Formats: sequence, C-alpha cells, structure tokens
Amino acid sequence: MARRSTVQQVAGDHEHSAYPSPELDLAPQGRRGARRLRWSGSGGRWLVWIGRALLWAVLIVILINGVRAPFERFTQGDPSPAAPTPTPGAGFPTEQAVSFASQFAAAYLNFDAANPAVRAQKLKPFLPEAAHDQFGWNGFGKMQVIGIQLSHVEVQNANNAVVTLMVHSGERRWLFSVPVYAKDGRFVVSQRPALLPAPGPAELPPAPPTEQDEATAAELTPQLKGFFEAFASGDPEQLRRYVAAGVEIEGFNGAFTLAQLKQVIVPPGGNTRSVTAIVVWAIPATTPAPTTDPTAEPTDAPVDPPGALEQAYQLTVEKQGDKWFVKDVRGARRPAA
Repeated sequence: MARRSTVQQVAGDHEHSAYPSPELDLAPQGRRGARRLRWSGSGGRWLVWIGRALLWAVLIVILINGVRAPFERFTQGDPSPAAPTPTPGAGFPTEQAVSFASQFAAAYLNFDAANPAVRAQKLKPFLPEAAHDQFGWNGFGKMQVIGIQLSHVEVQNANNAVVTLMVHSGERRWLFSVPVYAKDGRFVVSQRPALLPAPGPAELPPAPPTEQDEATAAELTPQLKGFFEAFASGDPEQLRRYVAAGVEIEGFNGAFTLAQLKQVIVPPGGNTRSVTAIVVWAIPATTPAPTTDPTAEPTDAPVDPPGALEQAYQLTVEKQGDKWFVKDVRGARRPAA
C-alpha cells in the first residue's frame, strides 16, 4: 500500500511540471481514462519566428523599392528618347529649291526667235558649266508663260529633288518638271526639264435645290441695291445707311459702279439671314488719251463701251425694326451637296 501511494504522488508531480520528461508514461497499464503526456519541444516556435522575420523582410524590400522608383524617375528625369530614324531626303533645302526652279522656269519657257541671246543670258545662272546655252531649244518659235506656281516636290535624297510647277501659256495649263541638285547652299538644274499636261477641271456635281423666301427677297432687293451702290462708291456716309451699327465695311472708292443687282437669293429663316446677291459691276471704259496740242482738230474717235463683270456675294443681313441691315459681305459659297 505504501509503495502505491508513492508512485501516484510522483505521477502527480509530473502532471503539474512545466517541462515533462520525454515519452514519460506514468499511468498504469490497462487503466481506462489515464492521461498520457508527451513533450513537443521548443523548436517549432523558433521556426514560426524565423518565418515571420523573413516575411517582414520581404515586405520591407517591396515597400522600399516602391517608394524609391518614382523618386528616382523624378530626380533623374525621363530617359532620353531614341534618336529618330533618318528620313530619306531629309535635309534637302526644299523652299530654296522651289524659288530656284520657279526663276529657271521663267527664263526657260519664255523665248522668242527674234532675240535668242536674251534667253541664253537668262539661263546661264541655272545650268551646269558644260550645258548648251539654250538647253535644248533650237532658236526658233516663240513661247510665253505666266502664273508660275508650285505643284509639288519629290525629294530623292539630301542633294536631289524634282520640283514640279504649274504654268499657264495661252489657253493651256501645263506642269513643268525641273530636276534640281543642291549642295552647300547652291543649286543647279541637273537634267533637262519636262513639260507635262496638267489635269483638266474637276467634274462639278449639280448644286442642291435651294428654297427661296420670295417675300423677304422682294423686301431686301431695294435695300441691297442701295448698299451695293454705296459699296461701289466707298462713301462712308452712304454705307452707314445700310450697314448694321458697330460694323465697318470698306467700299471700292469709285473703281466700279453698280450696273445691275441681278438676283437676290434668300433662304427661309429668322431676323438674321445669310443671303446671296448676284451683282453686275460696270468697269470704266478705255478712252483715248486727251491731246495737249491746241491746234489739233477734234476727232470723233470711237469710245469703247464700259465693261461688265458679274460677281456673286454672300451677305449676312439682320432685321432691326422694319429694316434690314448688312452685317458682313464676302464672296459667295456654293451650297454643299
């Protein structure tokens, strides 16, 4: 009996110990409900703490990199962009070449068999040293061009381009192609030029039908007639009678006179309208110069009749009270199809 009590006491002491012995089993064999104590060790806690430390280290590194990247971009600036790929023909002096080709065209395309030496002298600054002084012309015939303007430029490289001009000769329009070589700010015609046919006029579609406000057109016609008479004379006092307050419109100062207000087209609308007026201007006739010889006999030399030129104007008119006033006048536009 005394021994059994001692064993039980020892078992009780181990149950309350904070550090039980490994694999210590003090319960008697076969006893139901007996408690078995096993030692789990302290190594698991160190693994948990090491894992937590590694996790915090990773988070700190991510946070530092996230803050540092925009700061570095702000302080260092954006990286320099890549150098652009050179464009073929980049660096060719296009504007100067166009001026050079236009002057050459005026010398080349204007010639007269009565005086070929004049053309040769005019061509000399444009041609290579070994070129013939007439550059392809045989010295016969006559040609005259006007209205030399740029059509387009085809740049081949930094030294070569073809300048194509539009020219007008007689009843025809032409394209004139001029090969130009450029280097160190100097230019030369590098090959014989070429005349080409210019495109014909574009085919204009029919204009859409416009609705006419006949009553307002009848009301506006006498008012616009007076306006165009004042517009031709350029008299400011007369113009103020027809122009809206605060609007300044300059006239022709007597260069023309009104021959006819041919048509007034007024679309439906409110007190402000955009109207079209077809006007015929009378152009002063050419008269013989007066003689200063007092002994000269008077002559009945015929006087040319005055010229007439039909024009189309678009006016913005505004009704104030019972009267219409002009706010703006410009060239007419074709109604959009």
